[in-house]
Amino acid sequence: MSNSDRDPETGISLVDGPVENPDVPSTPSKEAKLRRVKRWLSGTLSQKNLMALTGLFLCFFLIIHLAGNLQLLLPTEVAQWQFNFYSKLLSENIFIHIISYVLFASIIAHALYALVITINNRRANGKRYEYDHRGASSKWYSRRMGLLGTVILFFLIIHLRDFWYEVQFGHLPVDKDGQEDLYTLVVTVYRNGWYVLIYVLCMIALGYHLLHGFFSAARTIGIYHPRYVNWIRVIGWVYSIGISAGFALVPIYVHFALT
Repeated sequence: MSNSDRDPETGISLVDGPVENPDVPSTPSKEAKLRRVKRWLSGTLSQKNLMALTGLFLCFFLIIHLAGNLQLLLPTEVAQWQFNFYSKLLSENIFIHIISYVLFASIIAHALYALVITINNRRANGKRYEYDHRGASSKWYSRRMGLLGTVILFFLIIHLRDFWYEVQFGHLPVDKDGQEDLYTLVVTVYRNGWYVLIYVLCMIALGYHLLHGFFSAARTIGIYHPRYVNWIRVIGWVYSIGISAGFALVPIYVHFALT
């Protein structure tokens, strides 16, 4: 609109159309709203948020997985039947199949996000990936999350090869009830002392990784509030030690008690 279309004293338009009041802010355009939505999504779906959420999902899975593994501590005959029945029940459940795909996707996404954050941090400040940038004042495992994650990834590859691959593509024996004898497979693998040693060392790495990852995820999703910080610390310590010690106990028990 040209200056000649407005009253020179009031600035009001002299032509037909809505009157514009310069004191009233105009309605945000669709582009502005879209930019706000994009900013919100970029924050909500940021790499660290997605890494935290996939990590928390994996934490929940570890509880379920450990509950299944603890059946191996039962008396031999009971453990064999119950563990094989439990494995069969899981393998025939369509819901568990769907969860397994989500699990694999979460593992891959978690590892990839860690790699991307590591690369971005190196480009930004020449440092390795660290959740805590306080240097010497931070815990050593806080500054070695990348190394701990690499150890766990190495363990996962071995673990999947020895168990998941054998179940999916190998030829398992059957127990007296005609069920695939996954119990015998597990016991056979855990009779190898070197495997048990590597397993226990990897569980120690897992414990430290979980400990710092739990606190970092709590900060990322905004629940690490001063009011709840003591409870979060207690839960984090109990969970991390319980999970890592529980998983380490099973192969040690099988190796020394059933060999």
